[in-house]
Amino acid sequence: MSTDTPNNPFRRKCSTVAKFILHQWLIIGVGVVCVLAYFFPNVAKHGGIIRSEYSILYGAVAMVFLISGLSIPQEKLVRQLFNWRLHVLVQATSFLFIPALVLAVVHAIVAADLHAKIDRAVLAGYVFTACIPTTIASNVVMTRSAGGDDAAALAEVLIANLLGPFITAGWTVTLLPRTPEFDLWRDQDGDLTGMYRNVFKQLGLAVLLPLAVGQLVRWMWPKKTAHIILKYKIAKVGTVCLLLMIWTTFSSCFATDALQNLSAESIVFVVLFNIALYVFLTAVCFSLARPPRFLAAWTVGKWHVFKQVVPEETIAVCFCGPAKSTALGIPLLYAMWTPLDLFVKSKTSIPVLLYTTEQLCVAHVFVHVFQRWKRKFDKKDCENQGSEPAQPEMTGHLTSSLPETEPGANDRGSSNGP
Repeated sequence: MSTDTPNNPFRRKCSTVAKFILHQWLIIGVGVVCVLAYFFPNVAKHGGIIRSEYSILYGAVAMVFLISGLSIPQEKLVRQLFNWRLHVLVQATSFLFIPALVLAVVHAIVAADLHAKIDRAVLAGYVFTACIPTTIASNVVMTRSAGGDDAAALAEVLIANLLGPFITAGWTVTLLPRTPEFDLWRDQDGDLTGMYRNVFKQLGLAVLLPLAVGQLVRWMWPKKTAHIILKYKIAKVGTVCLLLMIWTTFSSCFATDALQNLSAESIVFVVLFNIALYVFLTAVCFSLARPPRFLAAWTVGKWHVFKQVVPEETIAVCFCGPAKSTALGIPLLYAMWTPLDLFVKSKTSIPVLLYTTEQLCVAHVFVHVFQRWKRKFDKKDCENQGSEPAQPEMTGHLTSSLPETEPGANDRGSSNGP
């Protein structure tokens, strides 16, 4: 009888716990960086010890897009840049549907909350948050992890963040409720020149340049690049970059004491509303991308009005549509309302900070949901075609809660055109 037998149950329990922790490492990481941000806010705040406005908002974002450039085939990216149906779905959701929905909620709260228990700075911040574009880095990482079309996500990120600086400021001021309590935000006329300069400098240096370098390297050595990306699991670095961005976001929030000085009612409202809003918007995006078959069959002439997009692009829509960007949102907010007191600006920024953080946590759950949905879809598709579904490789996926797909593996059909 083996002397190791009595230890086997204990070893099995330890193995189970270790696997669970490895599966949930992103959520655990979010908790760790939030604790660090609370106790040491001066380290990663804007202008702090590590100068996160450069080291993280440039360095970490640049790393995400360098990896994207190395991973995505050129023809796939170019095809998605001309995918007009996808652009309409994502950009209309981001700049039209979400502002309309949030504005309706804000008006309802203003009408019902006569004693202003929900801070008006928070409500103004929500109108602003609804009008900013989709986030820069996390969409690509989450889409890739869920088995979606990361080229489609990248195309939507580029388009949204080029349009955002020109749309957000005027759209926010236009939508703010016409009541005296919002005059403080509506009547400010901040100088946006510096904001435009900083935003487009960041887009150029942290997004376009590393993306172009990655694409050039992949064009010169396509097979070797794809092999190295897959062998060394370089795509997982993107999820580490997400944790760094959460760290700097919360550090700036705690450093100003804006979060600590909000009323309990405001905090509860923000936290719960963010989760409900993101889940609802994801459901809306999924319904728009995969409408019921009786709607998908409806045509006007030869044009399909509600055409279903392929599963990979559906996943990209569901991650890009509901998301909002801190990297563009915070600089734009401070530029728009420069004359306001720093404390007021900090409170106004809370919806941006918390929504963008909570969307990462909820999106982490949706990664697994969409992975499972795509596997079932692929299995059903293979059964309909009379073939066996491809078996996934056992490649030690327990080392991450966000398993990436092989570069170029999702290069399937596009939904371009009617």
